Amino acid sequence: MKLKDIQHIFHEELDATYDKHEVNSFFFILLESYYNITRIKLAMNPELIIDNSEKFFNALERLKKQEPIQYITGQTEFFGLPFKVNHHVLIPRPETEELVDWIMTSNPRPNPDIYRDQDLNILDVGTGSGCIAISLAKNLHNAKVYALDVSKEALKVARQNAELNDVEITFIEVDILKTEDVSDLKFDVIVSNPPYVRELEKKQMKPNVLNNEPHLALFVEDENPLQFYKSITEFAVNNLKDNGMLFFEINEYLGNEMIQLLKDNHFKNIELKQDIFKKDRMIKGQFA
Repeated sequence: MKLKDIQHIFHEELDATYDKHEVNSFFFILLESYYNITRIKLAMNPELIIDNSEKFFNALERLKKQEPIQYITGQTEFFGLPFKVNHHVLIPRPETEELVDWIMTSNPRPNPDIYRDQDLNILDVGTGSGCIAISLAKNLHNAKVYALDVSKEALKVARQNAELNDVEITFIEVDILKTEDVSDLKFDVIVSNPPYVRELEKKQMKPNVLNNEPHLALFVEDENPLQFYKSITEFAVNNLKDNGMLFFEINEYLGNEMIQLLKDNHFKNIELKQDIFKKDRMIKGQFA
């Protein structure tokens, strides 16, 4: 079947649900992922034919149900690195890349040494796909990185991604809400992108997220939206080194509450940071 005909069918079936440019993007992502044919190659050979189009049409049916393209191909990119993803892990977001960059440019030690050349212990809480931990390990070569998650299935994906990106991570299966089960190690940096979407905010979410991504990693009860942040902050108080730093990705509506939480736990140099969409999305504090 001619690829141009398949592309036309994609638009007929999907343009009512997605933007036309997004449909084109889906088509070319699948073309390269499944058949190793680039957009340029098709442009140079518009009559190109494939013998087996079954994968394309299976993907089309999943896209009609608004399943994320990353789950369909089983892969995505984060911080310039390849990652495997499935329904057991969240799809990494651009704002989380900003969090990683912020960590890399923030020095937790009161000396002029270059951050990336220091020996650091780093902990990623609720690692999911491992995108934060792996990106830090890949770029901070002297860092010893630990990553924990309550989900056995998520940790399977994270371990695959560590191997894929040739980094060494110590993975721990544990519930951070039971901090006595974690570790007595001391860390220079603790980072987390925990569940922070309140149940009341579900109606604001797109179906492709709400119906596909793991609710365990997304939602918290309306009555206790800082549940994970409180537990992780308590853990950080006991497990950060002097002048160690705590980083969070946060709910854009709870910035003031997060500032107060860190103040109440005696953190200093607290900074709330907006993402590229001008939303209060990150916070950091230094342990006194």
